[in-house]
Amino acid sequence: MRIISYNVNGIRAAVKKGFIDWLKSANPDIVCLQEIKATPDQLDMQPFEDAGYKYHYWYPATKKGYSGVAILSKHKPLHVEYGTGIDYMDFEGRNLRADFEGFSVMSLYLPSGTSEKRLDHKLQFMADFQEYVDGLKTEVPNLIICGDYNICHQAIDIHDPVRLKNTSGFLPVEREWIDGFMKRGFIDSFRHFNEEGNHYSWWSYRAGARNNNKGWRIDYNLVAEPLKEKLKRAVILPDAMHSDHCPVLLEIEN
Repeated sequence: MRIISYNVNGIRAAVKKGFIDWLKSANPDIVCLQEIKATPDQLDMQPFEDAGYKYHYWYPATKKGYSGVAILSKHKPLHVEYGTGIDYMDFEGRNLRADFEGFSVMSLYLPSGTSEKRLDHKLQFMADFQEYVDGLKTEVPNLIICGDYNICHQAIDIHDPVRLKNTSGFLPVEREWIDGFMKRGFIDSFRHFNEEGNHYSWWSYRAGARNNNKGWRIDYNLVAEPLKEKLKRAVILPDAMHSDHCPVLLEIEN
């Protein structure tokens, strides 16, 4: 079972850059998208279905052209859950879950904290999301949370940990949260297989950051501990160029 998470930074823009052809070539079973920035009525669904993704679920933000998540699948889910039931999260279209036989996949788009106000919002979101997942795990133990967490976990996950130590996305409070989140029952699937540096999933559009690989690893496929023995492979796919992010791939036995 191949699962890909990808912040596309606007699905309509990504499609214009060849996303559908890339999707056919990558051929995942399930795709979790973040920052779709579109509503279903703004999209032509036929290309997705022609690529093999008959089952597609879209959860846009209330605000047009902002945020939003989606899940595309070759397999019909047993159940799809839109949102968390937490109003301010769901208003921004940040969480979508699809349950399959033996596991569940969530597409998550955690807020950035680029201003003091948004940082406070992000910290509140992190605390509430932790509580939500703690409760969810009791009924959905085999959970895979794919998405853009907007946090680098360790110094190895960012190109300049010293200079950027006071920048949102690498603040001590954010790193402490994601570390605690993992320790409460989730495996960082990429780090399970790869302990080397210089592997990133997001690059600024400024100053040739991507060409120089001055990036951040902020996109994760976090896998619940009960699925540990089913982990087969996890890689980052930096050659996909439809966004300022790149896809992250997980393979599990199912």
